[in-house]
Amino acid sequence: MILHINFLPDPRTRAASVVGDLLSVLEQAPPDPRVLARLRVHLDWIQYRHNFREPVCVRRAIDCRGAPSPLVELAIDARQATRELLPEALADAFGPEPAHVPLEPFGPGRSSMIWAFNTLFWQHVAAWEAVSGRAFEQALPSGKSDANHDGAIADAVADFWTLLRDLEARNQLPPEIFILEIGVGTGERAARWLDRFQQLDTERGRGYYPRLRFLLSDYSSRILDRAAQAVRGHQEISSFIALDALNPFKTLSFLRYKILHIHLTNVYDNLPSDEMVRKDGRFFQVEARAYVSTPAAAALARDHDLDLADLARTIGKFLEVGPDSFADRARGVRFWQAVWAALRLEERLVELEDLGAARLPGGLTPAHIEECLSDAPAEVRFHLSTGAVESFLNTVPLLHPRGFLQVQDIFVTDMDEYRQGFRGPGKLDGSVVNWVNGALLREVGARAGYDVHFAPFHYRPGSRTKILYTTQRD
Repeated sequence: MILHINFLPDPRTRAASVVGDLLSVLEQAPPDPRVLARLRVHLDWIQYRHNFREPVCVRRAIDCRGAPSPLVELAIDARQATRELLPEALADAFGPEPAHVPLEPFGPGRSSMIWAFNTLFWQHVAAWEAVSGRAFEQALPSGKSDANHDGAIADAVADFWTLLRDLEARNQLPPEIFILEIGVGTGERAARWLDRFQQLDTERGRGYYPRLRFLLSDYSSRILDRAAQAVRGHQEISSFIALDALNPFKTLSFLRYKILHIHLTNVYDNLPSDEMVRKDGRFFQVEARAYVSTPAAAALARDHDLDLADLARTIGKFLEVGPDSFADRARGVRFWQAVWAALRLEERLVELEDLGAARLPGGLTPAHIEECLSDAPAEVRFHLSTGAVESFLNTVPLLHPRGFLQVQDIFVTDMDEYRQGFRGPGKLDGSVVNWVNGALLREVGARAGYDVHFAPFHYRPGSRTKILYTTQRD
């Protein structure tokens, strides 16, 4: 048995206590020696209060021929696995197949229905907020978005102003100054940015403000309606565009090479992602399937007057129709919230013959992975950040030759960080949150002709946000 402690020491994490409890349980009821010999125990501290993990779960593996592999991982969340709960949870883990109701077959993480739930949330965020009684930003760790920090906005405006002055001095400033914000949220950041820019332009008398063409984009019409209210003082220079963050170029191809600044906050961490594992010199893809436990399924059926045998089909229909699949919309939202709270992910590891057999997102090659892992730990589980890679590659063609992309998000910028704490996925209200593999984006950017840089978000003490920005390579 090999023990991996996947977090930095902290008094809250009670690692020593959990390890002692684990050894005590194994001594009292040892599993099959063949299982124990191949067992990898992963001890995590999952900082997300709401997540897709049971306190103790088993990850089994299949080899590259599709046959069961002797490799078994036992994953323990030190935050949930109390001394009282651990013995029973371990006994269940080493027992027969767990009793739960699967809602989908195993498949790549990016294809899991958790992302359909995520899309549903942004389509019907107003209905969710009405029933929950709080705005979605209140679910963030600090209770508000780092996007709206006055200091960060003032510095962002100053950086952009410097670019405009330099372009003007070189007679390269275009007559229309395009700016794009992807994923506008409440619109508060856009409003503050425009207020600050207008104030600066008035003070310095450069006449840049009337030339701005500020594009606010999101795939949710409700979000765009809310943002329009936030920037109503800047209507003459604002446009509202429905687009998919995975492929902004598809909607805005007419602006190729014209946008001077593109900004995103907490968008990449909300896009579909896959995960991969390197272990014993071999590569595995992580496959997942959503489920609810048998007790949770029974409670859902009882509380919402549904047929238990039909629960999976009802959830599937709900994802297609939304809250209006119930005659009472508020009742539909309550069902949705209950399902989301109960939703868990079962995982398995699928061995790959080599990296060439991996299902990689477009624009990502085995060479990217190999380069990214050149200085990584020998055994590591990491995100492919599928959606973030796709979005990045479909965004940078819009940039003016002197333009830049800026992304505020939770980035892993060094592969060793994957050994220092859980990186998702977690739950924030009805949406998914996942750390983004910035080290991989750095490789992708380099091959696309951009240097990708990261800076700490120093405006709020303790913030885990980092700022990605690009510069075009000569």
